[in-house]
Parts: sequence; C-alpha cells; structure tokens
Amino acid sequence: MGKNNYDLGILIQRLSVGGLMLFHGIHKLIGGVSWMGDMLAAKGIPSFVSYGSIIGEVIAPLMIIFGIKTRLAAFIYAFTMFVAFMLVHTGDFFSLDPATGGWKIELVAAYFLGAVVLIITGGGKFAFTKGGKLD
Repeated sequence: MGKNNYDLGILIQRLSVGGLMLFHGIHKLIGGVSWMGDMLAAKGIPSFVSYGSIIGEVIAPLMIIFGIKTRLAAFIYAFTMFVAFMLVHTGDFFSLDPATGGWKIELVAAYFLGAVVLIITGGGKFAFTKGGKLD
C-alpha cells in the first residue's frame, strides 16, 4: 500500500472519529450540560467541570476533523473518553448489552481507541498543521 493510501486512511479516521463525536458535543451545546454538572456534584466533583466536555466533544473533534494539532486534540479527546468511562461506565466493563450482545462500553472504547490511533499517527498529509510534535 502506498503512502497516499495511508494518508487517506488517516483522513477517514479523523473525519469519522471527529465527526461522530461532534454530534454529542452539539447536543451538549444545544441542551446544556447542567445534567452532567448534577451528576459530577453527586460524586463530589465541582459541577463546572462539566463544561470541559465542550472542549473534549466540540473543540477537540473540530481540531481533529481539520487536522489542527491532531495529536494534541486526540489526546484531549481520549482523555474525555477516559473520564466518561471512569464516571459512568466502569461497572459496564465486563458486561454485554442483553439487547445487542455487544460490549456495553463499545462506543466509549471505539472513540477512545480511535483517538489513540490518531495520537500515534498524527494527522497525516491532509491535515492543516503537520510536522510538529503535536500534529
């Protein structure tokens, strides 16, 4: 496989990982994050931390889509998924969804691992920024 296919694959990875998460972020922009703040407060975490989800689910995905500091954006995105897992999904790690047979955390895992791929590869040649350590 040639280098062009590699960069095309990274572009598709960026568009899918960033694009799919962006729906979650836009939902939070429209509907707000107060429900998340209440959940965090119940766990002893200040409710303002819920606004960090906007960074991880809107800003980082947009950076990933456009290939702007892709590794940095993917790290923020992966961290967001790790926090979501720790706060909401730890009890589901060894569970299957009875309705589908799938792993209960498969969506969080797919988002997290997709971001890890971009941390490793960077944004590829079709990114706006390239060549730096954070690209």
